[in-house]
Order: sequence, then structure tokens, then C-alpha cells
Amino acid sequence: MKKKITVVSSAFNEEDNICELYNQVKAELSKLADKYDYEQIVVDNASTDGTLTKLKEIAAQDKNFKIIANTRNFGHIRSPYYGILQSFGDAVIYMASDLQDPPRLIGGFIKKWEEGFDIVLGKKTNSRESGLFFSARKFYYWLLDLVNDSGSELIENCTGFGLYDKKVIDQLRKMQEPYPYLRGLVCELGYKKTFVSFTQPNRMRGITKNNFYTLYDNAMIGFVNHSKVPLRLAALGGFALSAVSLLLAVIYFILKILFWNRFPMGTAPIMISLFFFSSVQLFFIGIIGEYLGAVLTQVHNRPLVIEKERINF
Repeated sequence: MKKKITVVSSAFNEEDNICELYNQVKAELSKLADKYDYEQIVVDNASTDGTLTKLKEIAAQDKNFKIIANTRNFGHIRSPYYGILQSFGDAVIYMASDLQDPPRLIGGFIKKWEEGFDIVLGKKTNSRESGLFFSARKFYYWLLDLVNDSGSELIENCTGFGLYDKKVIDQLRKMQEPYPYLRGLVCELGYKKTFVSFTQPNRMRGITKNNFYTLYDNAMIGFVNHSKVPLRLAALGGFALSAVSLLLAVIYFILKILFWNRFPMGTAPIMISLFFFSSVQLFFIGIIGEYLGAVLTQVHNRPLVIEKERINF
């Protein structure tokens, strides 16, 4: 009996890319038809263009092509992860639907999996996107690795694009993460992993859904899930600033006593100190708020997504 490969993608307003994604995935897996069966699952995140219509047209012609349609847009983190958890192939390959995760790497992923690796990740060694964005991402990965205290070795320049053995997916199902950081979770599991390097191409069709908020969201999830260092910095910073404030107050008081007439009690030092310490406090409160938000998400324990319909399952 042949093993099954499942390819999963999440789509939101990708009508210009979805047919090409299907064709490229099918072409790559057809090369391995003598060894593997396959299925392709696309989770539609309540697209407002013609994406779902095109998905249904493909599904009507190919029973290996399956659709999960969400009731609303559940976001760029929950929806792809949900699709991965709904996959029951012997190996699951996740890739974005915008073709910036090249389907041509599928064969390389499977080859590494056949060699005994449980996780095979696509690693961006270069990108045709803005050099500023690529450098900013490298800095983020360096900073996250610097403060990581989870005990696992985090990976840089990987987005989750890659292949996961069935036992990895089974473990992810047990974890019940309501807002997962996939690239970090798979590192914590400790399974044997390797990488396939690639240069990320530019988006050829459609408009990117990434913006400052989505990038910030991903970044903060990485920090709050894998490091308590920012919280400890907030605590230590609070103690240090309290000591500095007390020292400055004592020095100012002594100077005033010694040089009563030559050292006027103006409002400028008070106002400067007030604004400085207030801004520092707000920064630390913001850090604590991120952690409290993550805890609140866990406590709510809401479903990753709510389905409207399934096709070809």
C-alpha cells in the first residue's frame, strides 16, 4: 500500500495564484505517483474575491483536491495551523498559497524524509524581497535566539514551510495550542530535522497580506512563547530605575542643602524625570501586557477556526 503525502495551504484572496498553486503541486507529486498517493488541502479563510469559486471548480474535477471553508477570516496563524491538524497523510507538507514557498522543493523535502528526517524545513538563505525586510527578519531571529530560554534550539529564516512526519502532527494535536507559533513548536518537540535551502521569489500575482501588524504579531508570539527574559528585564529594570530615582533624589536634596541659593528648585528636572520614567513604565507595562494577552488566549481555549463547509473529505 502506498504512503500518502498531504499538501496543505491556507488562502485569503488568492484567486490569482490558486490555480497555479494547484498545477505546480500536482506536477511535482505526479513525478512520485509510482511511490506515493497524495491529497491537497486548501483552507479558505473567508476570501472576499473569487478564490473559493476557483477552489470549488478545481475540487469538482479532482477528488484529491480538498477544501475547508471557514465562516470568517481567522487570521494568518490559526487557519494554516488548523489545516495542518486536519491532515492525516504519512507526511504533511505546508506551504503558503502565494507561491513564495516554491512547490518545486516538494521532491527535495520527500527525499530528506526518506533518509529518516522527521521534519524538513525550507530555509531562506536569500530573498528577492526588500533587502531591508530580509535584514530586519534576520535581526529578529538573532534577537529571539539570544533571549530564548525554552531549552530548545530555535531556527532562523524558516516560516513553517516544509514537511512534517505523521508522528510530528500527532504530537501537535495533543498540544492544543489556540494561537500557535509553529516554527517554535516543532523545535520544542525535539524530532530529527534538516533543511532545504532556497531563495524566496517575489510574489508574482496579487497583493501580500502581510503588514506591520501581522509581522509584529508573529514576532511577539515567538517572544512570549519561548522566552521569559523580557519579563525579567522589566522586573530588573523596575528595581534599577527605582534605585536610580532614589539616588538622584538624595543627590538633588544634598545639592539643594549645600547650595541653597545657587541651586534653584526649578520644574525642568522634575518634568524631565517624570516623562522619562513614565515612558519607561509604559514600555514595561506593554511587555507585561503581551504576556497577559497570551495567557488570556490560552484561558479562553476557543477553537482555532469554525468551518462553514468541507469538500471532497
